[in-house]
Amino acid sequence: MKHLLVKLLLLLCLAANAQQKKVVVFDIKENIAPSATRISGKAVKKAEEINADLILVHMNTYGGYVTDADSIRTYLLNSTIPVYVFIDNNAASAGALISLACDKIYMRPGGSIGATTVVNETGQKAPDKYQSYMRKQMRSTAESQGYDTTIINGDTIIKYRRNPDIAEGMVDESVVVEGLDDSTKVITLTTDEALEWGYCEGKVESLEEIMELNGIEDYEFVRVKKSSLDKLVAFFANPALRSVLILIMIGGIYFELQSPGIGFPLAAAIIAAVAYFAPLYLDGLAQNWEILLFIIGFILLALEIFVVPGFGVAGISGIALIFGSLILSMISNVNFDFSNTPTLEVNNAFKSLLFAMVGLVILLYFFGASLFKSRFFKKVVLTDTLADSKVNVQFEQTNVSDVIGASGITRTDLRPMGRVEINGTNYEAKTLAEFISAGTEVKVVGLENGILLVQ
Repeated sequence: MKHLLVKLLLLLCLAANAQQKKVVVFDIKENIAPSATRISGKAVKKAEEINADLILVHMNTYGGYVTDADSIRTYLLNSTIPVYVFIDNNAASAGALISLACDKIYMRPGGSIGATTVVNETGQKAPDKYQSYMRKQMRSTAESQGYDTTIINGDTIIKYRRNPDIAEGMVDESVVVEGLDDSTKVITLTTDEALEWGYCEGKVESLEEIMELNGIEDYEFVRVKKSSLDKLVAFFANPALRSVLILIMIGGIYFELQSPGIGFPLAAAIIAAVAYFAPLYLDGLAQNWEILLFIIGFILLALEIFVVPGFGVAGISGIALIFGSLILSMISNVNFDFSNTPTLEVNNAFKSLLFAMVGLVILLYFFGASLFKSRFFKKVVLTDTLADSKVNVQFEQTNVSDVIGASGITRTDLRPMGRVEINGTNYEAKTLAEFISAGTEVKVVGLENGILLVQ
């Protein structure tokens, strides 16, 4: 009898759990950017893993990047699990496109949805080709939510659940929706207007009210939040910070060229490179080959600095690969195919690099001289020159032909010029286009204009 009661209790618990609805909730309360795309993808994946009954988007945004909005839209449209959105005040621009991809829209009293005209980074209206693309994106997303057909006098009349003309009018002020607007401005719907025109299923003030309106009483909210890594990546993905990171990379390489040696500038450039590429790679923009181009360019430049003193093919090729990889990593492409890459994205990539270069020139012009002389710079950067490496031994350069074939020790770095000590006497010497550090044993292999050639 006791075992029977235990089994009944277990069955009751299983039945209760089976009836409880699992609702995956995630926030879009920021500008639509790669970080919003990542959290949306994680939420859909989580919902599929736990076999959730519903996905609920808690939104309050003024918009953002069209490319990220389209990625989120695709996630939600392709989801086999129903998706609802709670517009907690604002769903402007890109937020409106994402909202239309949801199966049901709920809005807070006083909320708004619409105004999806594409603008550039300065807030000015983008060229018509961008508006045309956005118009059709909005229209097709509205049409994807279904329609009803009726036959009147032998004609089939299609009535969309969400009027696609309104969606298109949110982008283009010339679109007329009779009874709603007069074609002089883009459409933005208030909560009450959205209810009237079929762009909102209910006026609510909380997620719980949405559950109540849908008759869902026994449910569990499974919240998908940003991890610490997500927050860190979002911070470094900021376009303004991206230009600063490029400035640090280029500046570090420049200062390293001025004073070869492993020092602070080189370390700063490497750290900035990691911070630059990591978010782009996680966002799917930077491909493996683009990062490889940067590494190859860095290696070529290092060879130019440390192995082959001067500035030749290796250095120029290295700089070209570095600049090319920095730009390409910001531009979406498939196997070097840029046919579907927005022109705005290409322009932004070049502008980020240009701003970094201009910033570096300004810094060098106003602060370059004082920076080189500062205590901090002298502590973290190798600033010794050949003149600083004089030894207190009487320099002799007579009978140099007598030491050909002899061995000695370098007293200074040979870059390629420097000094070597042979049998207690210091001589001027040069290498055969290679860098040799101080304290290295060398052999005299020839003579050129009174200067020893060593290797």
